[in-house]
Amino acid sequence: MKILLTDDHAVVRQGLKLILADHFKRAVFGEARNAQEALARVLKEKWDVAVLDVTMPGRSGLEVLKEMRRLRPKMPVLVLSMHPEDQFAVRMLKTGAAGYLTKESAGGELVGAIEKVVTGGRYISASLAERMASYLDMDVQKAPHERLSDREFLVLRMIASGKTVSQIAHELALSVKTISTYRARVLKKMDMRNNAELTHYAVQKNLVD
Repeated sequence: MKILLTDDHAVVRQGLKLILADHFKRAVFGEARNAQEALARVLKEKWDVAVLDVTMPGRSGLEVLKEMRRLRPKMPVLVLSMHPEDQFAVRMLKTGAAGYLTKESAGGELVGAIEKVVTGGRYISASLAERMASYLDMDVQKAPHERLSDREFLVLRMIASGKTVSQIAHELALSVKTISTYRARVLKKMDMRNNAELTHYAVQKNLVD
């Protein structure tokens, strides 16, 4: 089995490798520190599964996931994130992730998740399954942040974490004008007037750490 581990922290990649190598004795591991490395390796090599972090330098895990799905539609991608399920899980699964785990999950859960997704299944925790069912029930009456595109959602989270338009533009490698446009769209879609209202909403909904 070939497993690609994508995380910007070397200690996390090493820990994952130790956990997985103990169970998958003949596994071959590849590592990527950022989006660029991950996509280059997916393009050049075939992998049985990719384990992907949500938060990395440069492009976000959401965007990397979309690109991985485009490059290798049949390769399962298991998202392993420090963010709680209610922040990113539903969005990641809708984008095509084969499963979502938080980094607090036990090693055995990670092994079980990989076994499930490489055989064509999807892995979600019981609590997430319950949450997804409630999202389906409420689909007609979506929460305001559910109406946002993936990029708008990222901008919302960054504004709520106290970052300026200039800082967001730098981190996402976009122009200040583009970020201002995204901010305006977020305010309009969520029927809010300013950053303070956005921040209050994001904190209330547990959308920021």
